[in-house]
Amino acid sequence: MNKPKVFIGKSIPEEVKNYLEQYCECKYWNSNNAISRQQLFKELKDVEGFLESGEEIDDELLLHAPNLKIVSNSSVGYNNFHLQSMKSKGVIGTNTPFVLDDTVADLVFSLVISTARRIPEMDSYVKHGKWKSSDNENLYGVDVHHATLGIIGMGRIGQKVAKRARLGFSMDVLYHNRSRKFDTESKLGVKYVSLDTLLIQSDYIVLMIPLTQETMHLIDYKEFDLMKDTAIFINASRGKTVNEKALIDALENKKILGAGLDVYAQEPVNKNNPLLKMSNVVTLPHIGSATEKTRFSMDMTAAENLVSGLIGKIPKYIVPELK
Repeated sequence: MNKPKVFIGKSIPEEVKNYLEQYCECKYWNSNNAISRQQLFKELKDVEGFLESGEEIDDELLLHAPNLKIVSNSSVGYNNFHLQSMKSKGVIGTNTPFVLDDTVADLVFSLVISTARRIPEMDSYVKHGKWKSSDNENLYGVDVHHATLGIIGMGRIGQKVAKRARLGFSMDVLYHNRSRKFDTESKLGVKYVSLDTLLIQSDYIVLMIPLTQETMHLIDYKEFDLMKDTAIFINASRGKTVNEKALIDALENKKILGAGLDVYAQEPVNKNNPLLKMSNVVTLPHIGSATEKTRFSMDMTAAENLVSGLIGKIPKYIVPELK
């Protein structure tokens, strides 16, 4: 029996390749450069499966992939899936939740600490041959322990962040979510509040929501105006959940103290973006899940999803809207 043809549009470990090749006829994109849309269309013209990590799965792509049965994202996010288009063509879409939750939560908390204690700024300070005077107030940071953390989006990663905050740093944790998480409230002692209350009362504000039509620019000028002028804003979700112009305005006009960012409205971030020139902003290159162990788990989970969808099984992680 012929194996189903698949295209792998990203670099994956050899062990994952070996697994896929047991079940599929695989073709790989081996260049370090991103594949062009036109080249991608050529690669997809006769395949049944596609493993990738962010390509727009829209009407145009599906038109060029008439045999496509399943698209497997090696990521937890899937805002690249044009859900109605995929539904109309009967194409399954899968993602890789759970395997990256703790790793991303670690990264979120590293942004909190790095921004609060000005770690990148102080690292640069020392490497440029400088040192503190006996008591140089210009180098002071702010405390994380016993402060108030507000989490917008109490999903799996949000809950992991809350656990680190409560048990590791004795923080008071407020949260806002589409629905209350009574079990989490009971287990961790976190408090559900309105979005406005969270913004007004929090010392640190962590945004952990998916990008949807409803969450586009959820944090805008009004929301930054509600924050304390000593607040630190953290975004490790999706860049377009924030109006970046409003964020820049809040930082330039000292409406907030600082920001820690792993995501941006445009990625790769434009080298002229004002955020890159602000010493009170910690900027990372969208590396929330970027550890060797976690990325391996994501790629293997994506491969298992892909294979299941092609051999007649139900993939473990079909995105909810396409079930």
